[in-house]
Amino acid sequence: MRSTAQSTLNKPAAEAGDPSAFLTDIKTLRARARQQIDEGAVTHDYGLNAEVAVSVLNAALATELICTLRYRQHAFVAKGINAEPIAQEFLVHSNEELAHADLLAKRIVQLGGKPEMEPAKLGQRSHSEYTTCDTLEDMIRENLVAERIAIESYREMISYFAQYDPTTRTMLEGILAIEEDHADELADLLHA
Repeated sequence: MRSTAQSTLNKPAAEAGDPSAFLTDIKTLRARARQQIDEGAVTHDYGLNAEVAVSVLNAALATELICTLRYRQHAFVAKGINAEPIAQEFLVHSNEELAHADLLAKRIVQLGGKPEMEPAKLGQRSHSEYTTCDTLEDMIRENLVAERIAIESYREMISYFAQYDPTTRTMLEGILAIEEDHADELADLLHA
């Protein structure tokens, strides 16, 4: 059986009761904050290349903006006996995609980047496509394809940010949950 001293050595420093083992001393924190004041939210211990992180988020931003536009276009041109409630659902999804775009743009700025919203570049960066359709079923199908692309993309991004940027990871997890809801709703509509 281990002695108490041995088991304490094997525990994380916080459990062992010594926060100084993992916390930076306050004088160092204060000095570093003053020296790096121009870097905003990106501190010295940000574990990723901020430029790469911004590029990844700009691709997600482009995807959300393309999805916003596709859903909106489908909401306005949807026709048929069952079109009205489905068009309303498309509009709800469009608004939620726009809210995702806003979150991504804000995080890009926090990381010292600029949100890329130039219309000519959106289609090149977006993971999903802007597709117009003639039938309600095709609209549902294309939006479901786009949601499935978003789901896979967000899961990969979450893995990329997981260890080194918990703020971005948490934001992306929230967006992913809504994208999964969208896919579920669209799949239900497709098979109704």
